[in-house]
Amino acid sequence: MDVTQVADDYLRDLADLDPDAAQTLGRTPSPLIPDLSPDAFARRHEVTARASARLAAVSPGGFRERVLHAALSERLASDVALYEAGFTTALLAPLATPVHQVRRTFDDLPAATADDWAVIGRELARVPLALREYTATLTASADRGHVVARRQVLAVAAQCDGWVADRFYPALVEPAGSSSLARLADAAAEATAAFATFLRSELLPRAGSRDGVGRELYEVTSAAFLGAPIDAEETYAWGWDELAALTARARAVAGEVVRSGDVDDAVRALDADPAGTIDSVPALEAWLQRRVDETMDAVAGTHFDVPGRTRRVECRVTPSASGVMYYVPADPGLTRPGRVWWTLPGGVTRAHVWREVSTLHHEGVPGHHLQYAVTLGLGDLHPWQRSLCHVHGYAEGWAHYAEELADELGLIRTPGERLGMIFAQLWRAVRVVVDLGLHLDLPIPRGNGLVDAERWTPELGARLLTDVARVDPQTAAFEVDRYLGWPGQALAFRVGARLWREARAAASARAGAAFDLRRFHADALRLGPVGLGPLRTLLTDA
Repeated sequence: MDVTQVADDYLRDLADLDPDAAQTLGRTPSPLIPDLSPDAFARRHEVTARASARLAAVSPGGFRERVLHAALSERLASDVALYEAGFTTALLAPLATPVHQVRRTFDDLPAATADDWAVIGRELARVPLALREYTATLTASADRGHVVARRQVLAVAAQCDGWVADRFYPALVEPAGSSSLARLADAAAEATAAFATFLRSELLPRAGSRDGVGRELYEVTSAAFLGAPIDAEETYAWGWDELAALTARARAVAGEVVRSGDVDDAVRALDADPAGTIDSVPALEAWLQRRVDETMDAVAGTHFDVPGRTRRVECRVTPSASGVMYYVPADPGLTRPGRVWWTLPGGVTRAHVWREVSTLHHEGVPGHHLQYAVTLGLGDLHPWQRSLCHVHGYAEGWAHYAEELADELGLIRTPGERLGMIFAQLWRAVRVVVDLGLHLDLPIPRGNGLVDAERWTPELGARLLTDVARVDPQTAAFEVDRYLGWPGQALAFRVGARLWREARAAASARAGAAFDLRRFHADALRLGPVGLGPLRTLLTDA
């Protein structure tokens, strides 16, 4: 038994329970919406725990096996810890939970042929059962004392209400003109409304009012999101230092935009410039696609080696209550490309794009899409590494590092776009102090120059995002709710980028004048996704 055999067996066992794992093995999963019942969660945990025990009994051979062993060991241990802490089966948050997975299944399904519509119909028929399964899982979890705070329950219930009010499922099938599909869509909408009712009437009375999860659970979740434990107090102090340094940088760049050098004046001037304002969803979508295509053309073959078959990325804009931009990788079989989705706040069709360039670099190129494009093209990675190893600290750390790298590579075109980049950096630095402060009830340092209060509240966290990082109030409120539902995930961006910068500085110091940035990035990305702890070791040893 060797490391590869353990990984093979784990992937095969997981494929019987998880559609993504089945796709990774080249199977066509049916259904695409996974089993969300308590028994299914327990079986996935058993598969994970068994693989973790088997992996601990083997030693890696060559370099590739050592990387696989490091990545898989950390992920399996993190998944086991999350399940045993009760986090996995109680998860409700405003983004990327099983509830969202059900709805998002339909975002990536083609709708061009009769066979395509048959698949959509099959998945629509699965929605009511999947939501009943997750209802049972949340109920069983609450019976064991694991239930999220009231804020998270209410946030997800409101999102479900929004999907029903927006007629997501009925509108999805209207182009087919099929009465049978319309009935399935209506049933899916009714099930979504019923799930929201369950959340409010049955789960909410069992939920607590305290938003922060406390140190014990936070240590588990933050280590899982990052792929490494952290020193909370050191990271909190570092976050405040980052805020001070970035605030000074924002003032310096504002002086390139307006004579007064005032950041608020610069923001007003940039927002008033019609050249940087785009109105209408089609125009925004066209801007996104053009900008990401131009960026890929600028870096592929010059700064990065990007396989031709994974280069393409699609950009789409859709109305939503969240107002965030996110990335969905290509599927393992590359039947669809990676996609950048921009979910505009409800009723919003206009954007000041100087603010959005850095986020597009984060989600697209040289951020998430480029990293996935390289990873999917690495034939010597184990299939689990290539498609299923998801570590927020690695992926979000790279994408956040890529925002500033984009400026180094000449992809930031104006002082306004540079100010937008700094706001994006501030946004992620605010995340560090807000996330740690809220969950661990850490005191706000006196004389910080940004906040006069002594203790954190969700409202204060949202205000800091608005005042310091210029995040719009609706998105800021959503962001704080998201942090509270995913304890520690907000650290992944800035803390992950910190490691990438430190690893690059160490490699540059070792190589001296011979340091080659393109080679460093190629060697680092060639490792594939891995937790920040193992990544630090692997990059140091490289």
